[in-house]
Amino acid sequence: MIPTPLLLSFLLVLARMAGFFAFVPLPGGKSGPDVARVVLSLSFTLALYAQWPHVAAEPSAGWCAAALASEAALGVAVGLAVACLTETFLMTAQIAGLQAGYGFAATIDPTTQADATVLLVVMQMIGGLLFFAMGLDRAILFVFARSLEAHPAGWFVVTRPMGESVTRLAALIFSAGLRLALPVVALLMLVDLALALIGRLNAHLQLVTLAHPAKMVVAMSVLVALSSLFPRIYAAGMREVLGFVSHLVGS
Repeated sequence: MIPTPLLLSFLLVLARMAGFFAFVPLPGGKSGPDVARVVLSLSFTLALYAQWPHVAAEPSAGWCAAALASEAALGVAVGLAVACLTETFLMTAQIAGLQAGYGFAATIDPTTQADATVLLVVMQMIGGLLFFAMGLDRAILFVFARSLEAHPAGWFVVTRPMGESVTRLAALIFSAGLRLALPVVALLMLVDLALALIGRLNAHLQLVTLAHPAKMVVAMSVLVALSSLFPRIYAAGMREVLGFVSHLVGS
């Protein structure tokens, strides 16, 4: 029979890991990695056995509930911080795709299993690729391992500054996503103005059928030209995320 303190120590560390892996951008989204998330959470929990906390022999039910909730909150906060980087590229795809008319070219989003624009799916894949290519997965897991030394499982306290930090980090989605999409939006406005001017000069020209193809080509061309900036933008956001996580866990 498993001793109660050992079981509770396992559950506390598992709550922290499960909260993180619930939001980390694994490849494929929700199309199949549910089992993978469970396996990863259990594997990393067992791998950190040496860092499991020592729990009193007979802890109260209230303490157990509060400790599990705080551990889950820590994992969720770190997972949301990492997900903000991927959401930055999704925001760019939403803004650029709306202006370019990519809403007419929809496909299945592997994360939500719902219809989504082509740009949205492509940007989601780019964000997931950069998560592993830039080494953010290794850095976050290393910080997690050290966090059990600074804040043993069961003793982490959720504070108001923690929520404010997560809110400020979420603002990165809108600021970086909008700046990245501005060149696309500006050029699409110039395309609209050029087509409107040509149509004004010669009313016999039928330019309506050319508007959407031209805007799609321009949007895709600009995004391809900006693709070299994606790693730099991700690296800048990664530094902010790692700084937030390090401050959060006290490592």
